[in-house]
Amino acid sequence: MWEYSVIAAAIVLASCMQASIGFGMGMLAAPVVAIVDPALIPATLIMLATMVTVLVVLRERQQIDLAGTGWALVGRVPGTVAGALLLAALPERALAIALAGVVLGGVVLTSVGWAPVPHRRNLVVAGAASGLLGTATSIGGPPMALVWQKVTGARLRGTMNGFFLVGSVLSVAVLAATGAVGSHTFRAFALLMPACVVGYGLSRLVNRVLDQRRQRWLAIGVSTIGAVVLITRQVVGF
Repeated sequence: MWEYSVIAAAIVLASCMQASIGFGMGMLAAPVVAIVDPALIPATLIMLATMVTVLVVLRERQQIDLAGTGWALVGRVPGTVAGALLLAALPERALAIALAGVVLGGVVLTSVGWAPVPHRRNLVVAGAASGLLGTATSIGGPPMALVWQKVTGARLRGTMNGFFLVGSVLSVAVLAATGAVGSHTFRAFALLMPACVVGYGLSRLVNRVLDQRRQRWLAIGVSTIGAVVLITRQVVGF
């Protein structure tokens, strides 16, 4: 029961973050889940993330930037392939730390005023970076948050979740095809679904106080936390 309570609390907070700024589910929940019950990663956590993204996409469907999402997804596919190839060719720890360093560099530039324009080329590059980072480290949100940092409110939440919904569905399909989704996955998913719903409901309250400046800095802060967590996981070894 205590294990369930710890994981459920992490899922509530992570779901709230995902539904408020468009990303954060994996980077906030994965470290806790990995310590308490590693068997829930990646399949159960990805299924829970898919559920949250569906809820947000339905809520913000009229605000989604379909063109921007499409171009980002164009880059996501080769980025995912590149991430898989890099994982096979390079030591996982060195690759993860290097990618986290790139994210932190982007955060520093953003903090001092750098804001890439979300036009076609930048969206494709960000999508590729997200696919690479997500495949290699399971944390693919920061590149998209940086390129869409000037997009706020419902448009940011809807567009980010629309982008990640496609990736999550593909990931679940691949995991199911490889036999990584079993009865334990579905039992855990069913038990943790209420935590996702609570987190999603909590986000509706949080969104009322997130103005443009707060939402932007929260996204930058979460990106920083994600990079630091990634480095810590590789150094400590969990």
